[in-house]
Formats: sequence, structure tokens, C-alpha cells
Amino acid sequence: MGHKRLMLVVALVVIATLMLSSCAKTGDKQLEVFSWWTGGGEEAGLNAMIKIWQEKYPDIEFVNAAVAGGAGSNAKAVLATRLSAGDPPDSWQGHAGQELIGTYVAAGQLEPLDDLYKENGWYDVFPATLIPLISKDGHPYSVPVNIHRANVLWYNPAVLAQYNVDPPDPTSFDSWIAAMDALKAAGMEAPLSLGEAWTQKHLFETILLATVGPDTYTKLWNGEADWGSADVTKAIENFGLVLTYVNPDYASLSWQDASKLVADGDAAFNVMGDWAEGYFRVDLGLKLGTGFNWMPVPGTKGSYQFLSDSFVLPVGAKHRDAAIKWLTLCGSKEGQDAFNPLKGSIPARSDADVSLYSEYLQAAMADWKVDTIVGSLAHGVVANDTWSNDISTALGQYLTDKDGAALQAALVNLCKTDGPCK
Repeated sequence: MGHKRLMLVVALVVIATLMLSSCAKTGDKQLEVFSWWTGGGEEAGLNAMIKIWQEKYPDIEFVNAAVAGGAGSNAKAVLATRLSAGDPPDSWQGHAGQELIGTYVAAGQLEPLDDLYKENGWYDVFPATLIPLISKDGHPYSVPVNIHRANVLWYNPAVLAQYNVDPPDPTSFDSWIAAMDALKAAGMEAPLSLGEAWTQKHLFETILLATVGPDTYTKLWNGEADWGSADVTKAIENFGLVLTYVNPDYASLSWQDASKLVADGDAAFNVMGDWAEGYFRVDLGLKLGTGFNWMPVPGTKGSYQFLSDSFVLPVGAKHRDAAIKWLTLCGSKEGQDAFNPLKGSIPARSDADVSLYSEYLQAAMADWKVDTIVGSLAHGVVANDTWSNDISTALGQYLTDKDGAALQAALVNLCKTDGPCK
């Protein structure tokens, strides 16, 4: 019996050793994080969080599986291949909202994060209007590590002074039109700079918000408002009007090219997300208030049209416990204050250390706390990929034929075929 007992003990020790070895390989000794952050401020921000990770969890190897190029399109293609093969990374970067919910949640590929939100108190530090935009059926599915703002009008104050034109009133869309009319009358051919297709979509969403207001804007995306309404008709008319002030070569320009037209004084205005602030300040060496300035797109003051880089917990993650630790870091004050000053974005949390951020980002942080939060179309928040891509096609057709009625009919139909309208 003693020999049998000894053999049993030995067998149990062997089994336990094998289990620990398996856990070391697949459970807690590695974390693979997938993103498209491979350069500039975004890579620097990621590296700052990796440094915190390595200090907190020195025994868990951080595998940075970033894929460069294509503004994320290359990474999404690689991710799709891996998911189809049943080989998800432990966590991946995506745009918070319907880009994730309408694609990966709909396919049953992501775990809900209710418990993580409760344990970390995120319901208290993320704005209440943000949570529904990153949730499905009341369950949040991503952890936003940052916030960018879409509805920003950048302008060159020296150009306005040169033409003796006052900056627009950010509460009034009409005052922006009046300013551009004054610039045209004074000899500026294209007061508003514009770039390639996605920037045109970006411009459209901000004008839609300026025209219909934040409540109707949000209801258009959840099926509670009518795309065939007079408000949307007016928004399309306003979009067409704004396009009469843009540079004729817009289709061939990147967003940086369009921004540089403002910096160089060849245009007065540009509508772009707040990553443009880093371009003006860091890349071009301009000073806020003299070389460039900003306001909410006129007519949208009081609304914060957001987009967010966020991370998720995939079903079947090989290192699930490590992934949860990563998501906890992404949502923490420490992680967000390390990442965002380098990325050039603000934290999703409302309790950040304001002193770490640039003058513009401090102003954005103040607005984020009090403004009505609405989602971006061009950057994945309010529409799933199919719906968003089909809207891009309809907008492209409108830019060719300027047929507003056809565009509105397409928007009505697409909400039924791709979205929540019945």
C-alpha cells in the first residue's frame, strides 16, 4: 500500500507539473496585443503603457503584434484571417461603437465586460452618455483608452485678420457661411480646405450634426428618427452649400495636405478631428492662437462628436487572465494618463491629471465632461461597417451628381437594409 501511495503521489505531482507548464505557455506567461500603432505619437503612447505593464507584470511577456500601414486596414485584414482560423489575439484595438459591435459582437466573437466595468468603477468615471454607444443590449464590449473629437473647425487667425473677417460664432452654422462668403468676396477662391473620400464623409457627419442637433442625430443612427425628414433634407442642402467653398483638387489630397492649406494661408478653414492639433503643433511647429486656432464646427457647440480607440476581450483568448489585466490597465487612470499625452488624445476617464496635457487637449477635456456625447460615422461609432461603407458609396455618387434627393433616398433605404430602420 505504501508503494501504491507513493506512486499516486508521484503521479499527482507529474500531473500538477504538466498543468503548471501548460498554464505557463497558454495562461499567464504571455499577452498578445494586436493594434495598428506602429509610428509617431500612437506608438509612443503604446510603449508608455507597455512600460507600465512590464513593471506590474514582469513575468508576463508582452507580445506587441502591431501591423503597420493602411490606417488600420492592413491590421483589420490580418485580424479577419486570424479570427476565421480560430486564432484570436488576446486583445485587439478597434474603434469603439458599431465598428466593433456590428461586426465582432454580432458574430459572437467578443465577451461582454459588465463585471470589469463594475469592479473598476468605470460606470462612474466614463461619461454616462458614452456607455450606451459602446454597448449592446446594455452590455459594454470594449474599453476606450482614449477619445478623439471629430467636430472641430481649424482655422488660420492670420488669414481671417488679413481679409478682415471675424471668426464664426461656434453656435451658428450661418455665421460660418457668412465668413466664407466674406472671404470669397475678398478674393479667396477656396476658404475651406478638403481632402480625400473619408474626409468628405467626416465633413458630412459634422454638418449633419450642426443641422439636426445632437438628439435627432443620435436617433437617426438608432432608428428612432426618420432619414426622410425635412431636417435631413436641410442637412444635405447645407452639405452641398459648404462644398461650394472647397478647393477643386480635394479628391487628390490627404488630410495632412488639406490641413497644410490652412497652415500656409491658402485656405482659412478645415474640418478635421483633433489629431490635426498634433499635426499643426508638432509637425508644422505652429502655435495655438497665432499659427492656428480651433472651435467646434459652427452649430455644434455643446456637442462632442467622438471616436475612440478601444480594446476588447475576444471569445477564446488563449491568455484570458492576462487579457483582463491588460483591459484593466487600458481603463485605468495611470494607463490613460501615460498613453494620451503622447498620442495627442484625451482620456475617456473624467478624472485625468489635466496638467499632463496640451492647451488644446485641456480644453477638449473640459468639453468632454459637460458636452452632449454623440458618435462619429466616419470613425466607426454609429454605424456598422456595411452601413458605413454603403453611405460612403452614396456620398461619392452625390459628389459626382449633386442630387440631394437621390442621396436622401439612399440614406433612407440604407437604414432599412444595413441599419435599425424597419
